[in-house]
Amino acid sequence: MESYEPERLSSAQLAAMRRSLTSGRGALTRRSLLRASGMGALALGGMATLGACGIPPAKRADAGAPSDDRSAEEKEVTFSNWTEYMDVSEDEKGRPTLEAFTKRTGIRVKYTEDINDNVEFFGKIKPQLAAGQNTGRDLICVTDWLAARIIRLGWAQKLDPSNLPHAFANVSAQFRTPDWDPGRAYSYPWTGIPTVIAYNVKATGGRKVDSVTQLLDDPKLKGRVSFLSEMRDTIGMTLLDQGKDPGKFTDTDFDGAIGRLQKAVDKKQIRRFTGNDYTADLSKGDIAACVGWAGDIIQLQADNPDIRFAIPAAGYITSSDNLLVPAQARHKTNAEKLIDYYYEPPVAAQLAAYINYVCPVDGVRDELARIDESMASNTLILPDKEMAAKSRSFRSLSTKEETAYEEKFAKLIGA
Repeated sequence: MESYEPERLSSAQLAAMRRSLTSGRGALTRRSLLRASGMGALALGGMATLGACGIPPAKRADAGAPSDDRSAEEKEVTFSNWTEYMDVSEDEKGRPTLEAFTKRTGIRVKYTEDINDNVEFFGKIKPQLAAGQNTGRDLICVTDWLAARIIRLGWAQKLDPSNLPHAFANVSAQFRTPDWDPGRAYSYPWTGIPTVIAYNVKATGGRKVDSVTQLLDDPKLKGRVSFLSEMRDTIGMTLLDQGKDPGKFTDTDFDGAIGRLQKAVDKKQIRRFTGNDYTADLSKGDIAACVGWAGDIIQLQADNPDIRFAIPAAGYITSSDNLLVPAQARHKTNAEKLIDYYYEPPVAAQLAAYINYVCPVDGVRDELARIDESMASNTLILPDKEMAAKSRSFRSLSTKEETAYEEKFAKLIGA
């Protein structure tokens, strides 16, 4: 096996993981709240392991070589996913869309909910990928920053467009060309995860809050504003408010966003930086307005009619979870057929109706309306064209950038 110089995680990166574990998206449960993107969550023992052994900085030449695809003779596919990220029957004994796929194609799906956070899962499969070995998985679902890393290391197989006609045709424009996989040569999105502005209309005295500028400068909101402790979300939203593109920003732009937020901290406009724990304060009205995650808002609105959301005119940040075929997977073609299946609008609608995340598939609105009209009209599940046009992604970071940015952000939030 080729040896690697380890890429050790910095103290700032480890601190970001701890924040995600204790109060960030990594601490949340599926369907009720959003969960980790960014650095993801990781048990402290796992952090120590990754910090010691590191992550390979460059790909080995042969790691991403096509495997010996046995799809034709072995009608099966092994799919690793997050918990409660798949539709379940009313008696909770079956998975309707997976069962329908098997009935149609004859391909049996071994579905495993063995992803609890990005970094921990990567720690499981990294040794096999680095050694050019089969991970035992044909399809995995990971957040965009990790998908980018796996592709960069050469540990994902390039997809065959001929097996993905629905996916190629139906992937929404806002997810079609991420900077880490232009044209979706190696991946397709499973769901989108928007970061928006949320507010309690009772706590704001009936006023709408719809910009980061308002959060940072409105004296009527002083001391009743929160931002997120996930760097990509808070900095990304601030960059947009300053007229900068989170997909193309410079070090100077980043420092400008930090400075803008620091002024609001110094004048006590911002009450605190939070993980998912902002939800209780927002619902009670202790926090009048904040930067928050769309999945939280859907759930809060179900219990509190005073909770509203707004999409800033400047735009908003969207991250994504993505499907990849790992290097040396035994059933690549079968995995591609499964990816394509979930890009058929009736199937995509059935999945969206259950998991309540942004659906990355065009053409599902009418199908979803047949299931639940309120979901079909909810732009946090199906963004309309105006909202989708405002979606932006936080660009991929080098290890050097990530370390520097996390250190500056940690100082800002007092972590």
